[in-house]
This record gives sequence, structure tokens and C-alpha cells, in this order.
Amino acid sequence: MGLLTIGSPLTWEETEKYSDHVRKHGVIQFINLYRQLKNRQNDCLKWGDEIEYMIVKFDHANKTAKLCLKAEKLLPILQEKENKNQGDLKALWRPEYGAYMIEGTPGTPYGSLSSCFNTVEANMKARREEVEELLESDECLLCLTSFPRLGCKNFTFPPVEHDPRTSVLRSLFFPDLAVYGGHPRFKTLSRNVAQRRKKKIIINAPIYRDKNTPDPFVEDFSKLYDDGESARAALPNHVYMDCMGFGMGCSCLQVTFQACNINEARILYDQLAPVCSIALALSAASPVHRGYLIDKDCRWDIISGAVDDRTDEELALKCLKSRYDSIDSYLSPAGEKFNDFELMYDENVYKQLREAGIDHLLSQHIAHLFIRDPILLFSEKIHQNDEEDTDHFENIQSTNWQTMRFKPPPPNSSIGWRVEFRTMEVQITEFENAAYVVFIVLLTRVILTFQLNLLIPITKNNENLAKAQNRDAVLYEKFWFRKDLTTGESPPEATAYMAECGCSDECEYALMTINEIINGKENEFPGLVPLIQKFLTSMDVDVDTQCSIQQYLKLIQLRAKGELLTAARWIRNFISKHPSYNFDSAVGEEINYDLLCSINQITRGTGCPELLGHPTSRTRDHIPSAVTKAEKSYSGLKIDKNT
Repeated sequence: MGLLTIGSPLTWEETEKYSDHVRKHGVIQFINLYRQLKNRQNDCLKWGDEIEYMIVKFDHANKTAKLCLKAEKLLPILQEKENKNQGDLKALWRPEYGAYMIEGTPGTPYGSLSSCFNTVEANMKARREEVEELLESDECLLCLTSFPRLGCKNFTFPPVEHDPRTSVLRSLFFPDLAVYGGHPRFKTLSRNVAQRRKKKIIINAPIYRDKNTPDPFVEDFSKLYDDGESARAALPNHVYMDCMGFGMGCSCLQVTFQACNINEARILYDQLAPVCSIALALSAASPVHRGYLIDKDCRWDIISGAVDDRTDEELALKCLKSRYDSIDSYLSPAGEKFNDFELMYDENVYKQLREAGIDHLLSQHIAHLFIRDPILLFSEKIHQNDEEDTDHFENIQSTNWQTMRFKPPPPNSSIGWRVEFRTMEVQITEFENAAYVVFIVLLTRVILTFQLNLLIPITKNNENLAKAQNRDAVLYEKFWFRKDLTTGESPPEATAYMAECGCSDECEYALMTINEIINGKENEFPGLVPLIQKFLTSMDVDVDTQCSIQQYLKLIQLRAKGELLTAARWIRNFISKHPSYNFDSAVGEEINYDLLCSINQITRGTGCPELLGHPTSRTRDHIPSAVTKAEKSYSGLKIDKNT
């Protein structure tokens, strides 16, 4: 979810007139913010996750499952406690793109206590239950990265009339009423992105070729009022999608961390960037789009295309990617030599930032963001006080959706410098979602404590992101990853441990499997989970928390080995074994119903050994109130039992 400014949205023609104005004042706002907060120090580690949920309506008599368009009705009720400042909130609730979606985060951020890791799963469960108390008996809240029949005929409840010739989205498949209507941001974004590019969105996902899949696979859109534009845009043997809803209407799992200062935030931004593709492949959960199995397991390229506002001329520029893509440059001094991608940036903005005393790497990062036009602007927010407001900066910042996001503190707040890890697909159960979140959070502690170096060239990150989305990439793809993780500043114990595991500087980076990256390769690479476990030996962790952490790490390890299935592979297996599947790549109503019924049952704890193994939940539903003085003053660098 981006910046939710209240006001009257401008048309694209009006917004375009103010593009230079927004960029000019956005840069000034960043400079002012930077000058105020560049020396901010000693913020504690705080972190939290974001889960995007989908509301599903079941018709058990007719064996159908539809997306339920009631988010606008539910959100005011869910937000009552927060709006009344009643305190002790288990969750905060925000709208998302779909009228069937809501976003939930913890009521307060987690902190430095190791026991926080034992509350994540329970909090996620409490969030879901809070919403489900408001639902009808035939409705449920599911963690689905993609709704399998999104865009198919009558995929919503209630069903809505749809005419692409008069709709805002102009989609053949996705009705305007399926977009959240409680805030003008979402429809305005959809309209303005298409108008800026001067044609409809074009997404072509390769279809999964089963034994009865038509060859070539070509669809006839004439009955959907296609004027010929979609027929020309759709590629043979691909599933065609035509609006922002197919991307922004998917769900994800994201994690944000507060760093102790700006330098630590820049380090985490860089060091986590090579992990983004690995986490995407590990969390793959979306092999079905618009009612067809596709030959990819992840949503990333679909959402990248869904918000791609580039004109034909801009599409010809190899150095200008979609707004939704991998990062284009590192921010820390250690990353500078790996910035091998031809970075396009606004030279005037860069010069202005440098003259304001901002270093080269951060200046080019901001100048790169500011090559984009604002695609959403509210009339009430055109003229701002650049000493106090940051909406123009956030306008550009929040519509650059990259694998990592570097987030300055909001003005006049207690929030510090942060980074956001953005690639993971949402998982079916709270156990899985908690496992992925805890894994990433612990990895940040390992990186900082052991002062590791995971950096690889930016172009290798780009290659990895493409491969991560391939079918069963977790098993069959190899990814560029750094071989020697030590640095000149790594503590002796970390250096010694890495040497025992065979780390070598003969080659800075090499191609590795997910299993090797996560679990290690004997005499060659230590593995990320073994490094986390090594780090855990220095933590004072209670028995319950240690048990939970080890179960989470075990899930990650077994997924990497292929001993447990990714959600994408589990969904493929379910469909292929369904009695009504015709091996033609099509996922009909009955398959969709049975699939979502099974997912609903797994969500509620019926168990699924091939997906989850046999976890035993021991999580607590609260953070212990006994916080030591040392833990209160925790700087975010490491958790140490001797602190």
C-alpha cells in the first residue's frame, strides 16, 4: 500500500502539467529531511510484517468460491479502535488495491527482545480471527498470493456488470467495482498509468503446456467487446491480462526494519538485495492466473507489467526498467564497485543533491527515482510547505516499487531510518508466514553482528530475479551468490567459522542452488540458516522461543532441499490430481472451489505434511512485559546474552 493522501485526484492531463513541480519540490523536501535527520543515532531495532489478505465467499451448494467485495464495509469497523486511540491493538488495518483485499500489520512494532520471535505467529492468527468475526458463515479470510480465477467470468461476489468500453480500467476481464472504492488512489493510479503509456496495460504470462493444452493457445476476445487492441497485444501460448488489477490485485508478505542510523539502513538495503530473489523462489505461491496454469511460479513479472507506465519510446531504453523491478544501485560504500548496471538518473537533480552535501551514492539513488513522473496527484496537495511536508517526495518514492525500499524517517515522528524487504509471496498458513518473517529478521541480525558481505553485481541480481520466478526454481535453478561472506571488519569468531565451512576468496561469487545458499555446501559455503544458528548460540533465548525459531528455520531448510513443497508446487499437484482437470491448463470453477476449500482447511490447522511437515505451535500471544534496562537500550546491532 502506498501513500494514502486524502483529497481530490487530478486527471492524468492535469497531473502531467505538475510533474516538474512535484519533482522540484520533492527533491527540496528530501534535502530538508536529510539535513534534519542525517545524524539521527541509536534507534532501537523495531520491525514488523505486512500481510495482504483476500476475502472469499463460498457457495457450497453450487461448489463455487468467489472474491467477496466487502473490504470497504469491513475496514471502518476494523479501524475503530485505532481511530479512537484505544490502545493495545493487536493489528492495524489498511485498504489495498482490491475491493476484496485488506492489509494487516501488528498493532505495535516488534522490538529487540528475542521473545518477540515467539509472538509473530500468534499475532498473525489473531489478525485473521479479528476479521473473520465480522464475516458471514460462508466467508473466510485467506492468504492467497493470487486468486486462481481472478478476471474470469463472475469471479466476484456479488457479481457485477462490466463493460470495458465505459469502464475506468478498460479491462476485458477486471471490473471497476473489484477495485477498492473507499479511496480514490487505486482507480486513479490504474487510469493514469494506462493514460501515461498511451495504451492499455499488456501482460503476457507463458501458459503451462500440459498434454491437452491447445497448440497454439490463442484466445478469442471478440465477445468481450475487444476493439482489436487486446487481440493484437496477446501473444500465442500466453495468458493475456490487461490492467493493473492483475498485479496489484495479488497479495504479498513484506517486512520492514528500523535501523539504528542511516548508515546501518544503507548497509541492510544493500546486503539484503541479493537475498530478495532467493526469498522469492523459496516463497513461490502463484502458479495460476486468470483461470490458467502458467509456466511461472511467482507474481513478480505480472505486477511489474501491471504498473508499467513506460511509453513505446521508453520501452526501447534498456536502462529504464518498469517501476516495479529489482533495485538498480547499491547505497553503501562497499556496494559501489558492484554498481555495474547503467543507471539512468536526472543529472540536474543529482547536481542539486550533491550541492546540498549529499554523497554520490545516495544522490544518484534519489536522482534515479526522480526520473519518474508522478502518476497520482491530489489538488489539495499541489502546494506544500517544503520545510514541513514530504508528500511530493513520497509521491515519487512510493510509486517506485523495487525489491528493496530505503525509507527515510517521516518528519516530526519517533520513527527512524528503515528498509523494506518486498519480494516474498504470502503463504497459506500463519506458521509459514511467521517462518519467512523470522528468517529474514534473524538474517539482518547475522549480517550486522558478523559484518557479512553478501554483495554481488547489480546485473547478477537482475538475472536472479528473472530465474526465481521459473517453475520449481527452488529445485532446478542456480543463482549468483557471494561465496566468501567475510569482510575486513568481520569479528574473529565469524571469520574462523566461515573458514571452517570452506569460504574462499578465489571467486567472489558463484552459481549456487537454493539448497546450497540456505543450507550450505560442504567445504565450500556455510549456508544462511547455519549462520543464523551459529548466531543463535550467542543469544539468551527461552525454551519456547528457541523451539519456535528452530521449527521456522527447519521449514525454510526443508523447502530449500525440496523435502517440503512450495505453495506453488502444492497448488500444481492439487490441480493435476483433481478429477475434473482435463490436462489443458484450465482451472475451472469446481477445481477452484475444491482448491480453496482445502486451503481454508489447512489455514485452520488440519495439517498438510507435504507442505508444512509436522510443526508444533508453541507461540505466545503477547510480548513479555519484563524488559531489562539493557534490552530497552538495545541499539539494533546485535542480540548478545552478555549485554
